[in-house]
Amino acid sequence: MSPLRIVILAVAAAAAIMAALLVRNTVASSGAGGTVIPVERVVEVEIEQVKVLVAASDLPVGHLLTSDDLKWAPWPKRTLNSNYYTEATERDSMAALTGSVVRTALFRGEPILPQKVVEKGDSGVMAALLRPGLRAMSVEISPESASGGFILPDDRVDVILTRMVSDPDGEERTLTSTILENVRILAIDQMLSAIEEEAALAGSIATLELNLKQAELVAMAERTGELSLALRSTADAGFNDGHARATMDLNGDVETGTPRITVYRRGKATIEGS
Repeated sequence: MSPLRIVILAVAAAAAIMAALLVRNTVASSGAGGTVIPVERVVEVEIEQVKVLVAASDLPVGHLLTSDDLKWAPWPKRTLNSNYYTEATERDSMAALTGSVVRTALFRGEPILPQKVVEKGDSGVMAALLRPGLRAMSVEISPESASGGFILPDDRVDVILTRMVSDPDGEERTLTSTILENVRILAIDQMLSAIEEEAALAGSIATLELNLKQAELVAMAERTGELSLALRSTADAGFNDGHARATMDLNGDVETGTPRITVYRRGKATIEGS
């Protein structure tokens, strides 16, 4: 064999050896610190559950509970509230709560708490629905003075007073003023919640949620004129932080900061405000 062929074979053998070493090192480094393909592993863990009493559907404030409004549903035992009604210890609670009144709105699947319902037989259902510091005040209404009867419990309304006033010259004129804004309706007659089958409640008495001064204002307004209720949009429920606001005091003065104007008629001054 010629010396040239021997040299070529030696170079080829060396190249092959180097290529093999390079491949081995690449594979080794990839396995040690290279890209690792994650492998998902699903582990099923059995969670201990108990059955608790929950709302079967959305329940508004004032709703009278029936057996169809409640159901037993599984609930993780480790997150169980001691106030929940459980099937294991209070199996008769569904029957016991039937006929109770919803004090705070409940949502579908929400566990029932004693603080959120007024159980049947308890005195003062209306008092339980009132927020702290507020009063229930009833006023006479008619479909004509209550948005055609479409005002329902838990709606928000403005209270409008229409009365006759005498000018200094003795002439009478009609004056209409909004005396209260964003008042919550507690009940229409003795209905504490809307009736799903009826689109409107044509009642004769509306019960309003007011503070003490506002109740006094309504009592005075009923003696001086006729009251009407103007239905507000549900989007305005957060107006004035959800509380009713008086726009007039017991003396008939405007409380909203609207400027009052002095009007002179035949040399006599009168103060008017809008």
